[in-house]
Amino acid sequence: MTPPAFHEGERAVQARLGVQERLAQIGPQVIRDFMPDQHRAFFEQLPFLIAGTVDADGQPWASVLAQPPGFIRSPDAQHLVVRAQPLEGDPLKRTLADGAPIGLLGIEPQTRRRNRMNGVLREVSAAGFTVELSQSFGNCPKYIQAREAVYVESPPTARPAVHAATHLDAAARRMVAAADTLFIATAYAGDDAQAGRAGGVDVSHRGGKPGFVRVDKDGTLTMPDFLGNFFFNTLGNIALNPRAGLLFIDFASGDLLYLAVHAEIIWEGAELEAFSGAQRLLRFRVLSMKRVEASLPLRWGLAVLSPVLQATGQWGQSAGA
Repeated sequence: MTPPAFHEGERAVQARLGVQERLAQIGPQVIRDFMPDQHRAFFEQLPFLIAGTVDADGQPWASVLAQPPGFIRSPDAQHLVVRAQPLEGDPLKRTLADGAPIGLLGIEPQTRRRNRMNGVLREVSAAGFTVELSQSFGNCPKYIQAREAVYVESPPTARPAVHAATHLDAAARRMVAAADTLFIATAYAGDDAQAGRAGGVDVSHRGGKPGFVRVDKDGTLTMPDFLGNFFFNTLGNIALNPRAGLLFIDFASGDLLYLAVHAEIIWEGAELEAFSGAQRLLRFRVLSMKRVEASLPLRWGLAVLSPVLQATGQWGQSAGA
């Protein structure tokens, strides 16, 4: 039998929104068990890579790897070889292990291209790691802010300052409140045999106007979920497993903010109706944070907001904000 393109959580969200039958036909055509040549070449030209993994406690984390272009290689349609080590303070230092699931997002903001590759870690070493493919698929260019990343060799310096806490500090609040981009890692929690290739870890991009993630007084985060490809990889995972990992990048300073959160999907209500363009809301309760100063060795050009964001709203003054 052909393995399912979507697991039960993804199918449940698709069914709720009336698209399951259509996606059952489309899914096997666009979610592949190999990488097309254009995807392989795309990954190989990138100066950074977003990864999603899960730690020993079952907490998903979103991470970033950066090296000069060429640090990713695809020897065949089933594998990516990544020659890079996690940045200082990145949870990826603890989660890389042979046989562990991993989700990868290759994204080129200046061209608004992005491709996904989910798989299993192999040959983890001091030099890097290999990913054996489970699923490969593209994502649309919506909501990506056009800015170019260039890798910059940095002179040896002291280790970057790492700030860890169970709540957002003032700098983290400012970082989230100014963000126009985040990355979210989620993980399947169910019968692995039943899910087949659709299980594992996903890592995805979310974008909006600066300030699209609202920070409430108690540190709760709320963001709109806009119209997408109807795969619902992220929401399908959250439907089964509310733990998620968020990554925010300060594109001016290179600061990175890693958050472990409990996620909730808001399907209806006045708050949702008041945000133009939002199909749903995602609410995150922060469990822990790690903020690393000037960690990312990339320099970014000026951002051009995605044109589709013109039709979306912004947060007004609401209860708790």
